[in-house]
Amino acid sequence: MKFDFNFEDASQIFVGAFALAVPISFSEEAWRLGETLPSRNLLLLIVLSVTFLTLYTYESVFQRNVSQRKLVFIFRIVVAYLMAALVVALVLFCLDKLPLMSDPLVALKRIIVITMPASMGAIVVDSFDKE
Repeated sequence: MKFDFNFEDASQIFVGAFALAVPISFSEEAWRLGETLPSRNLLLLIVLSVTFLTLYTYESVFQRNVSQRKLVFIFRIVVAYLMAALVVALVLFCLDKLPLMSDPLVALKRIIVITMPASMGAIVVDSFDKE
């Protein structure tokens, strides 16, 4: 099984996530959603994010060719989501809108809210270089 995930892939994911994380992270609406959104809605956001990442990765990155590369396919989705979440956390931290010490639940909720669009940006930019 070919397992290709290199620095170029990681940088594409980081750039794509950053492109959408930055404008949304500056939004007070996103900060407030992170404070007020119920847990079930946050879970739904995660499910929607992973679902759309999976569909886009299947169709565009792997071009429906995953039968021999299932682990790589799953790895790519998980890594894209986690890397996008890391980018979101860094941006929010830089904006002093990530209250990790004072209110970690709000910090996590803000990361989840903003990671949804950021993860899509990440995987779209990653797909520019097909598997």
